[in-house]
Amino acid sequence: MKKIYTCLCTDVIHEGHLNILRHAKEYGEVTVGVMADKAMVRFNRFPTLSLEGRIELVTNTGLADHVVVQETVMYEDILRSMKPDYVIHGDNWREGPEQAIRNNVLEELAKYGGQLIELPYTDNDRVKKIDDRMKEKLAMPEFRRKRLRQLIQMRPVVKALEVHSGLTGLIAEKTIVEHGGELDQFDAMWVSSLCDSTAKGKPDIELVDMSSRIRTIDDVMDVTTKPIILDGDTGGLIEHFEYNVRTLERMGVSAIIIEDKTGLKKNSLFGTEVEQSQDSIENFSAKIRAGKQALRTDEFMIIARIESLILEKGMEDALERAYAYVEAGADGIMIHSRKKSPDEIVEFCRKFRSKNAHTPIVVVPTSFNSITEEELAEVGVNIVIYANQLTRSAFPAMQNTARAILENHRALEVDAGLMPFKDIIRLIDEI
Repeated sequence: MKKIYTCLCTDVIHEGHLNILRHAKEYGEVTVGVMADKAMVRFNRFPTLSLEGRIELVTNTGLADHVVVQETVMYEDILRSMKPDYVIHGDNWREGPEQAIRNNVLEELAKYGGQLIELPYTDNDRVKKIDDRMKEKLAMPEFRRKRLRQLIQMRPVVKALEVHSGLTGLIAEKTIVEHGGELDQFDAMWVSSLCDSTAKGKPDIELVDMSSRIRTIDDVMDVTTKPIILDGDTGGLIEHFEYNVRTLERMGVSAIIIEDKTGLKKNSLFGTEVEQSQDSIENFSAKIRAGKQALRTDEFMIIARIESLILEKGMEDALERAYAYVEAGADGIMIHSRKKSPDEIVEFCRKFRSKNAHTPIVVVPTSFNSITEEELAEVGVNIVIYANQLTRSAFPAMQNTARAILENHRALEVDAGLMPFKDIIRLIDEI
């Protein structure tokens, strides 16, 4: 009997999956791969069911002779082990990033004479409705809020991209690339105080209040499903911070990062060039404790951002604060630096990890941007935030376009550098 293999990356079995399984059954003995959680995350399908639950879904169809776990997005390991005569899949992976998976399958099958059978993708209103419901489920506060903690356990490094609008949220949500034979994407979104203020044409001095920040979060949440980390500046007064974290938790935000500074906020990239005051360990620890006590779940994270290296107060001060903030209940530590070299960040991480193996470490490699995610992971970093790159890339492009139109008194000269609007519209899902 011929050996057939197909892999499912889903939390629900609909008629499209059943169509593939029924066709597979016609060819021989069917083994169905259920993609593991870590692989699903890379594949842009965050699991809402446990692995055991997904295995049970497949088993209950009665169409699988065997069910196995596929540990990776690419098929080579399982194909080398199984050597199926046929791999069966829908034809929806012929274009886009998933084409890399198809190429991987064809390459492995060619090594021993296996064949790929592709079936027309089932595309109808019923299937679309099921897919839409799954996206809506991922966007619900109770699912979105806890996802950052889940990702920290699943991913070597959680990658967060700055967003400041619904459109930039869609870019963070839908950008997937194939690189080195693997798929990759951003895991989370960073709603930056700097970029949120800049998008509104306001200075970055906590002038944009929390009500306005929440409107930005609402815009992003309305069109995305990925977890959100909010830049909370100093957190404000303790009494206000308690209410704000509860509001954010209820909305489905995953985390807030607050920095241990006081007074009028000045951007950290200015360092000692402007007057900036650091809060006392006692006061900032009290703010963390108050925020934690105000929460209703264990899912929302309060992350303490340490400014000691920015303000040139030294490594020992930074470490002392880190240990104290964890003791006060901080769910993570963000260590910041404005130096071009990552050396002091690496030193902090190694020293912190020598005494604390588990508290998540967050970094923002804006200045020290030569270090890779892999290198950061090696010293114990859990979350990497690309905090302002979308804003910084958009501004010069828009400014150059405006200048060229003024200089040429027409738009012809700028057109070659513009994305067709229909390509932008394709990012936006219709109901």
